[in-house]
Amino acid sequence: MTDRRPTPAQTRGVRLTLIACLGLVAGMTALAFAFVPLYDLFCKVTGYDGTPIVGRGPSAARGEGTMTVHFDTNVAPGLPWRFGAEAPRVEAKLGETQTVFFRVTNTASQPTTGTATFNVQPGLLGGYFVKIQCFCFNEQTLQPGETMDFPVVFYVDPAARTDANTRDYAEITLSYTYFASRNGQPTAALATTGAGARQPN
Repeated sequence: MTDRRPTPAQTRGVRLTLIACLGLVAGMTALAFAFVPLYDLFCKVTGYDGTPIVGRGPSAARGEGTMTVHFDTNVAPGLPWRFGAEAPRVEAKLGETQTVFFRVTNTASQPTTGTATFNVQPGLLGGYFVKIQCFCFNEQTLQPGETMDFPVVFYVDPAARTDANTRDYAEITLSYTYFASRNGQPTAALATTGAGARQPN
């Protein structure tokens, strides 16, 4: 009768295979958790999909011409805020720093908290719209009836005129949406008595 017990070499092989499979599962799990922040970082660095570049300071370059920057402001359902820009649009000289204020008001009878997300359209211009200061992704809590003004400081990179894909564009839309927020993260709805609505730009 033959001995069917695995040899030491077979046991080592099975053990190595099991360790490799567990390592693969752990690596894929870690990658799944890291994907969102890595994708967000990629978009911020490259301007992919209409994500504005985050700049450290004013541009040293100046360009000829201007770009019309439109401001679109929205409030998601569940957040009882009014939200709007001080002007619906500005004519921005290329490379010149601009400051635009946005005003939010809590219309509820209790404190509410919101977080703004943003996007630039057309998406190809996201890499040329450089934000120096912005209120987006900062959780804000407003008391009943409270109004606050938040600045956005930005410039349009003159290189947009030398890129064959963007040189013919004359307008950009910077769109913000405020969502109800808990623990710094936007939520689909907030249990309040008021209801938010889309605000026209």
